Amino acid sequence: MTTEHNHSEEGRFYGWYIVGALFFAMFIGFGTRQGFGIFVETWEIEWGVSVGAISVAASVGWLLNGLSQPFFGRIIDRIGGRPVVIVSMTVMGIAFIAMAFVSNVWMLAVIYGFVISWASGGISPSMSGVLIVRWFRRKRGIAMSVLVSGASLGGLVLVPFLTYLFLATNWQTAWVAAGAITLVLGVPLLWGIVRSDPSDMGLKPDGDQEQDNAPTSANEHDGQTGPLETTRWQDSFRSAPMWQLAITYWVCGITTASISVHFVRWASSEGITPGTAALAFGLLSGLNALNVILVGAISDHMQRKLLLGAIYLMRAVAFLTLVLLPGNAALWTFAILGGGSWLASVSLTTSLTADVYGVRNVGMLGGLTLMVHQFGGALAVILFGIAFDNFGNYDNAFLISVLLLIGAGILALSIQERSVSSRYVTTEEATGSLKVETGSAGG
Repeated sequence: MTTEHNHSEEGRFYGWYIVGALFFAMFIGFGTRQGFGIFVETWEIEWGVSVGAISVAASVGWLLNGLSQPFFGRIIDRIGGRPVVIVSMTVMGIAFIAMAFVSNVWMLAVIYGFVISWASGGISPSMSGVLIVRWFRRKRGIAMSVLVSGASLGGLVLVPFLTYLFLATNWQTAWVAAGAITLVLGVPLLWGIVRSDPSDMGLKPDGDQEQDNAPTSANEHDGQTGPLETTRWQDSFRSAPMWQLAITYWVCGITTASISVHFVRWASSEGITPGTAALAFGLLSGLNALNVILVGAISDHMQRKLLLGAIYLMRAVAFLTLVLLPGNAALWTFAILGGGSWLASVSLTTSLTADVYGVRNVGMLGGLTLMVHQFGGALAVILFGIAFDNFGNYDNAFLISVLLLIGAGILALSIQERSVSSRYVTTEEATGSLKVETGSAGG
């Protein structure tokens, strides 16, 4: 592989192999984690515990996963993403198998809450996304979206697969199968393909040739930087976009974590079988995979904030249907609307962060925003469990989620993207002047 790659040969650019390998890692790792909710009612009965107790164990997982993000982000910024994703995937595979030996809620908190959740932080969409934003500039949106769609397709395939394997055998077999797939397929793929930076292979982002001066997104390596890019990641929090992205991502965490853990239990309370609920979640994931890629492609040609705001507002409508519609109608309507508004927020948030603040510290910044996301998720998982134990339903929790999502949508739309994103405004270091980039982005 040499630098003789140009725009017309982009389909053979090695960065797309990186995307493919990380896509599969998302498919396995996050497809399996999204299956957690399948087992809640069984553990509730087998171990004689409440939904709230299991929710605490899951919440520990979301909390630890959040704390791991800045840790992994800083490591990736210093030594690169390759060793982080390989080690994280290996630990996850071993821990998936260890789940088969869990026999009480305390062991669940240790294996799932600590080990799996911490390790998965190193292979999260935000951390894997750090690799992607270093390999891509012009196609950053679509590359990020293909990566994130792996998590959606994992939900589409693995949640129903694990459900039916669990129903045909037992829940222990389902976890062993997930671990075997991770170790036999996922780890070798990452080891053989993933490289931390295009410079490791003598390449430039997007496969550009050295003399290529085409307009690009924010990247300190080509001298084009946004007006808010700084050398110290701490300085990013002195400007509004970092807070706007963090707060909206916090709401994203609340609404995705609660569904991941409590969706099947909600369905059961409505008289819907686990198999049907798993199929609905699979539909949500499948539609989301298509939507993530579509949104990513569109986001390379218009303001990303418009799509981000629309996603949160659509998700608000989806949550509202869970309260207003009867069981089966709510199930399938939520699956369709949720499929149009789920993980696309991840690729948009990561891409916006890189557009505004550059790639120098994107690992740390992505880690911090995802930490806030996971903290929101940890809080929601516990409160949703408490709400169910006390009221016998999730209606109040769903309504609060609706209000939060409306606020997140409005906040996302308020980002002054045209004034702060390097896709539209770049700082010329030589002259200190600003110029409008009309060729690098539309919309």
